[in-house]
Amino acid sequence: MLRFGLVAVVGALAVAGSSLAEAQTPKKGGTLNFAVVAEPPTLDCHAVTTFAFAHPALPHYSKLLKWKGDFNNLKIVGDLAKSWEQSPDGLTYTFKLHDNVKFHDGAPMTSADVKASYDRIVNPPEGVISARRALHSDIGSIETPDAHTVVFKLKKTNASMLTHFASPWNCIYRAEKLKEDPTFPTKTILGTGAFQFVEYVKGSHWTGKRFDDYFLKDRPYLDGYKAFFVKSNAVVTGMIGSQFDGEFRGRSPKERDQIMAAMKDNATLVEGPWVSNLMFTFNTKKKPFDDVRVRQALTMAVDRWAGSEALSKISMLKYVSGMLRPGYEYGLPMSELEKLPGFSKDIEKSRAEAKKLLAEAGVPNLKVKLVNRNVAEPYTPGGIFLIDQWRRIGVEVEHSQLETKLFFDAMKEGNFDVLVEFISDFADDPSAQFDKLLTNEKSSQAAANHGDKKLDELFDKQAGEIDPVKRKAIVNEFERYALTQAYSAPLLWWQRIIVHHKKIKGWEHQANHFTATDLIDVWLDE
Repeated sequence: MLRFGLVAVVGALAVAGSSLAEAQTPKKGGTLNFAVVAEPPTLDCHAVTTFAFAHPALPHYSKLLKWKGDFNNLKIVGDLAKSWEQSPDGLTYTFKLHDNVKFHDGAPMTSADVKASYDRIVNPPEGVISARRALHSDIGSIETPDAHTVVFKLKKTNASMLTHFASPWNCIYRAEKLKEDPTFPTKTILGTGAFQFVEYVKGSHWTGKRFDDYFLKDRPYLDGYKAFFVKSNAVVTGMIGSQFDGEFRGRSPKERDQIMAAMKDNATLVEGPWVSNLMFTFNTKKKPFDDVRVRQALTMAVDRWAGSEALSKISMLKYVSGMLRPGYEYGLPMSELEKLPGFSKDIEKSRAEAKKLLAEAGVPNLKVKLVNRNVAEPYTPGGIFLIDQWRRIGVEVEHSQLETKLFFDAMKEGNFDVLVEFISDFADDPSAQFDKLLTNEKSSQAAANHGDKKLDELFDKQAGEIDPVKRKAIVNEFERYALTQAYSAPLLWWQRIIVHHKKIKGWEHQANHFTATDLIDVWLDE
């Protein structure tokens, strides 16, 4: 059984300002104003992978299940599902739905809408991108015996299936609208969430208002919210100047200190580990990055240990680990990780070997186009650090930082040599963390363009193994092989630092920046 303890071993939870556990009676009313430091590349929940959509848009949508709690205590609870059960053989999941749910246009939500939404995720029609198709590929059929019951039958057991049902990205769309136009969600925001869409002004803001027919009659507490799209360097001044009540992705240590010093007792600070890393991905369709020697050389040139110490003082980047969060029980032990390319503590020896590998590959004076996001934290410091590390083995780098949509376009079109990428999901889960490391045939999230079916096979094998000891052994084999082939290589894992105005209550601080974004329980103490 997968465990979801997301804190413990990699960093202590720090809380300052008003306590998260205060027992207060929520107040109704008010508008929450918060900053978002990037804009969504698409309006389709099923296609997107970025907080730039999650923060402004997910309050409009509901899912079957969701995550409840904070860093210390996370559990899966119902959202549209009021109850659910799993068959003894693990092949059937039956969900009973709330019977009073409406879409924002007044239409009732039924099991047909759930089926249509998941059909779209599992088997996306032409022109539709399903970013998590691989994670749901074990769903064989979906049945709707009545308007408020939906039954998922799997082709084989999947150890992570309940986690996938609780994905914040599995928004439920109207079946009728999808039938008319499968790309409808890319153009129109229409959900069953606690907040109704008002407007999206590109380059400026996104607003939502309370949905009066929301199925939980005492929610939401807020009248509405307004998300301001700003550059990252505007967040600190915006919070100090009371333009924003908060920013819910994360701040750097320096920004944390600036805000806390200026706002003093009016600020709440929460820190903890983050199920996110920064990694670099090679475009294996371009030479010489199809050569494992070149990929290994570039990961071996990076001193992650010194980088951790230096970058953690100025950025979110902090922890050394492989393809799974440091301290996660399924991850490789550090003693083994240090033997793999890129993780040795003898950096001079590693760099000497890296130069030798480049020479053997015929590219001793390699030039690289590094494509990165223009999001300051942690992409800019991460990119600059990589450039410095590669310079030390004679590699010349062109650093191109792109706006979020252009970045994802470059990823999709393969317009890069090396991409500053990320593994970032809502829970510790090998399937979720490994999805980006597969072949393009297997996963629409994969950017390396490799054809290594061994990773696909190991992925399926671990996903179907419900014995935790056996699954861990397969997960370790996958991670060991992936790090050695180095189609993608992790740089550092992140530390989440959240500072917001103390008047914000009910926001759950979790070890990711995708869940706890529905604003259902958030209220303002003012």
